[in-house]
Amino acid sequence: MDSRRIGRNVAYWRERRRLTQTAFGALMGKSKRWVQDLESGARQSDPRLSVLEDAACVLSVGLAELLAEAPAAELDETEMDLIRATLQRHDVITGMPADSAEPLDAETLRRRVFYGWQRFQSSAFASLGRLVPELLTDATRAAARYDGDDQLTAYRSLSMALQLTEALAIKAGAPDLASLAGHRAVIAAERSGDPVVMASAARHLADAMTADGQPHAAAEFAVTAADRLGGDLARRGPAGLSVLGMLYLKAAMAQATAAGLDDRRAVSAARAVPGLLDEAGEHAVRLDGNETNHVFTAFGPTNVELYRVAAHVKLYEGAAGVAVAQAVTAEARAALPRERRAHLLTDLAHAHMQAGSREQAVDALLDAEREAEEEVRRRPRTHQLVEDLRLLGAGTAEGRLRALAERCGLPG
Repeated sequence: MDSRRIGRNVAYWRERRRLTQTAFGALMGKSKRWVQDLESGARQSDPRLSVLEDAACVLSVGLAELLAEAPAAELDETEMDLIRATLQRHDVITGMPADSAEPLDAETLRRRVFYGWQRFQSSAFASLGRLVPELLTDATRAAARYDGDDQLTAYRSLSMALQLTEALAIKAGAPDLASLAGHRAVIAAERSGDPVVMASAARHLADAMTADGQPHAAAEFAVTAADRLGGDLARRGPAGLSVLGMLYLKAAMAQATAAGLDDRRAVSAARAVPGLLDEAGEHAVRLDGNETNHVFTAFGPTNVELYRVAAHVKLYEGAAGVAVAQAVTAEARAALPRERRAHLLTDLAHAHMQAGSREQAVDALLDAEREAEEEVRRRPRTHQLVEDLRLLGAGTAEGRLRALAERCGLPG
């Protein structure tokens, strides 16, 4: 065993778990000096397996993570549990912080939320495991302690932090957590009095409702929000048009999901999808054809096409989805945030599989992995696609698919 590499991995996970060397040493029944030697690789040339097993237990990781060539950069279950626990705390639920700590100033809080969204759009999800609980705590405290304009600003930051929590939960395949965060984000947005933030929160809640098995309600909620806020949003310029367009995109995805349900509304849901996508496209045109990222929407003509691909996949129209995806130019794709680029490629992989082009599906997944590892290796939705491809067979791409499955941590 490489003691230096193992030491680096221990240090990495200790810092991710927000443990000092002293605290980690205490949990291990050792001194700070012992931890320093372990992390530097100076303790022994071949660390005992029992020591590493104890360290893995304290750090809530698998032993394989401490022995790996490089530590995993993905958000893990322990961090998602911390986010869930933060949302369930009395002070965060009631908005009444129990301590007397001074809140962050409004501008610092805004910048920290902005940074969190930047990390999300870069698909750097692991870094959010520590940041999101802090944002929820800091924003709750600021909203409770400030008044006047500063309080309204704090509520905007709180809503955006909750929306970030919702988006992260969707990625992690935790729709119940996403729905909880989404509902609270809408309440905080309403208290902010800002229609742009209200619409942003509404589109995220619609996304969460869809993921949580309520697509009909999600579509109705998104369209109602668009009708209610549309006038105000149109007067807010590009930011308003961006969140307004996103409401129609989320409504389209909700209807496409509802079309797959076995109920009497499925046919009408499928028929509604093209019109909602076209409505979003009209708002994108009003942005003069520019790709924007106002309120972290990445909204513009290209993102509308990405949603067309996703909708075709939901409707099991794989060939149509492939055609739309392949019409998106490399230049247009490059203008999108990394998370969006990887999402397009995973949707393209789904579309290829539906169209019977399973080798091309594997290649699209590998392209997505190169764009953003976490978007492929950690998402439950992508894991299911890999499993489906393994079951169906991928022809000459079998070897590449098998290697990808191993990187995703899927059983052989």
